[in-house]
Amino acid sequence: MLSVHSLEVYYGVIAAVRGVDIHVKQGTIVTLIGANGAGKTSTLNAIVNGVKKRGDVRFHDRNISRAKTHTIIRDGISLVPEGRHVFINLTVDENLRMGAFNNDTNFERLRDEMYALFPRLDGKRQQTAGTLSGGEQQMLAIARALMSEPRLLMLDEPSLGLAPKIVGELFGVITELKEKKGITILLVEQNAFAALKIADYGYVLENGSITLEGKGSELLGNDEVRKKYLGG
Repeated sequence: MLSVHSLEVYYGVIAAVRGVDIHVKQGTIVTLIGANGAGKTSTLNAIVNGVKKRGDVRFHDRNISRAKTHTIIRDGISLVPEGRHVFINLTVDENLRMGAFNNDTNFERLRDEMYALFPRLDGKRQQTAGTLSGGEQQMLAIARALMSEPRLLMLDEPSLGLAPKIVGELFGVITELKEKKGITILLVEQNAFAALKIADYGYVLENGSITLEGKGSELLGNDEVRKKYLGG
């Protein structure tokens, strides 16, 4: 579904991503794990052309390396950025409508699906997003991204700053999106244990380069991964 070849991202003379190759098969959850500054966010932003880059990005065998960001979203890729970035002065309903800018004719159906997926938001439809808890804002950010009916959903640090109970709910939803809705997931996550536990495949990113890859279950049992990212 998604193939990234020889990806490079530079900020001035500083290389954030160095020759990264990533492959995401349809119907799977793939995760990128690594420390702060490893290049994970830059990789996701490069896929949707949010930063200048070199390399080749293909989605369903079509080269999207130079495509406009709004075209990439229209064609089936959505990104939930780190920090959520919901529209704090708009209501929950209005945030969802913003997510459906390419898909307005299906708004009511999709909105109802989102409230079924995230029951915590259902009773807060007319509440402004800035009054929601951090966990509810993250749920809203994911729901907003799903309003475009993506085939590939990219999530950047969805568990950041959230309580363990909310993290568990979110990862349950991520798994449900794959298993029940057939959405492919590319997940960037510092909570390596939670990510690898649900991932079909994973990549370890260090200093902008892939240093290790394999099935999620294999990486969970890898001594190097356990020592660096799993606290053991």
